[in-house]
Amino acid sequence: MPEPTPSAAETLLRIAVVEDDHEIRDLVVAYLEREGFAPRGFIDGRSFDEGQAAFAPDLVVLDLMMPGEDGLSICRRIAPRLPVLVLSAKGEDIDRIIGLEIGADDYLAKPFNPRELVARIRAILRRRALGMADVAPPMSSTQSPDNEPREVLSFEGWVLDVDGRRLAAPSGTQTPLSSGEFALLTEFARRPRRVLTRDQLLDLTRGRDTDAFDRAIDVQLSRLRRKLSAHGGENLITTIRNEGYLFSADVARVSGAGE
Repeated sequence: MPEPTPSAAETLLRIAVVEDDHEIRDLVVAYLEREGFAPRGFIDGRSFDEGQAAFAPDLVVLDLMMPGEDGLSICRRIAPRLPVLVLSAKGEDIDRIIGLEIGADDYLAKPFNPRELVARIRAILRRRALGMADVAPPMSSTQSPDNEPREVLSFEGWVLDVDGRRLAAPSGTQTPLSSGEFALLTEFARRPRRVLTRDQLLDLTRGRDTDAFDRAIDVQLSRLRRKLSAHGGENLITTIRNEGYLFSADVARVSGAGE
């Protein structure tokens, strides 16, 4: 019986695999191809820089330990413009936290199960709102490309374009967020003045199959708070001791953006 053909949407997803170990790189590329993705391998940061414009990846699987420019430096340059899944033989918590702090969406220690790699890639892409254009419409537009109302939320002068994946500070400055940070802010804004536990935030942003001991959400929440604070939003997310977190602002749907 022939294997099922991958969906047309998934075959369009391009994954850049930046890894200097040719055996691991070839293994990951081959496995992603079997899973219906369109992967391409790059031996180092230089080859990735030369090829990424033409390849236009939807996500980057990035090794940390490479000759020349290391993975942390590359991640710092490309995140959050591109979602990044870091691979590394370094499995210590400090290495994981550093990777997440500089913008990586997730971290997987070597050796890893290819199935887990694919599951994490799909989870990141879901959080990145699959199918959205790389360049979103202007913030003033409340219509999606198919003329459906856009989800645009405002609070204390901030404007969060959920469908366009844009956040504008009260000053009008665009505030870049990683996919994890954006997912957190979106769920908070959809549930203002309501206490959300850490487990609820994990379910809402990363799915129920997430490892219960995964601390990535704690790092992303801390990083989101810093980015909001940099533009006067230091009091938007409040910690409720022994309960969870609360989004303290009133939220309104921008006129024309929905029902």
